[in-house]
Amino acid sequence: MASQTTATDPTPTTGTGNARFNTDAANWDSNPSIQLATSLAFESYLSRLPPPSELSSFNVLEIGCGTGLLSLLLAPHVRSLTAVDAAEGMIDVLTHKLSSVGSHAQIKNVRPVACLLEDPEDPIIKIDPVTGEAWDGNMKFDLVISHLVLHHVADLSALFKTIYGTLKPSSTHGHQKGGGRVITTDFENFGPEARRFHPEAKMEGVERHGITKEEMEGVLKGVGFEEVKVERGFVMQKRVESEPGKGDMERGPVVEFPFLVCEGRRV
Repeated sequence: MASQTTATDPTPTTGTGNARFNTDAANWDSNPSIQLATSLAFESYLSRLPPPSELSSFNVLEIGCGTGLLSLLLAPHVRSLTAVDAAEGMIDVLTHKLSSVGSHAQIKNVRPVACLLEDPEDPIIKIDPVTGEAWDGNMKFDLVISHLVLHHVADLSALFKTIYGTLKPSSTHGHQKGGGRVITTDFENFGPEARRFHPEAKMEGVERHGITKEEMEGVLKGVGFEEVKVERGFVMQKRVESEPGKGDMERGPVVEFPFLVCEGRRV
């Protein structure tokens, strides 16, 4: 997920910066920019997913779930959701939400997991969130999602190779359109202004200032995904520093940040 109370992005899937994500976890959800980015992403996901009759059977894996803002929005629409994040502080917040009295306590199909997922066969993701029992070793996911994580990942090909390995191949997939799908969202590198997405004091763990269509198409196709589509999904307005390093996020100008939605299907 993100790293500070002024950012809008989830925790990296590398160890870099996890200390600051852990520190910021308690106040994470109080940032309106984070809430806005999540709600816009959720709308983009739903518009690209199957109808409820099919989606309700999906077992979903989310990488870089943070405090579970997106997880908890999507959970009522799917069979199960395994929410993975490398920052234990973020997972602690999500776990508390699910165990507290309130609306989130009614959600029984989300399983928070604190880990840096690098092996698609890692047993830690092989537990059914609904029953609590171990899945068959050959179990794979119908859908993998990830929101505002990619710009924190040094090796995108390695990440998507892992994602590919967690998805159902078409030969074992129960739906008509073939194997499992990946859908990720992150802000676009639209030029020098994209750097302003993060304040200068919060650049630790930022590997790139957004993603590009060409880069992501190459990564997805390179690890074997088919039906690859990378397109602009939405634009989010975000207040930035008036000058790099000034730290005045409340007083700076509002910049429009386009977000790319990256999709692919395992064969």
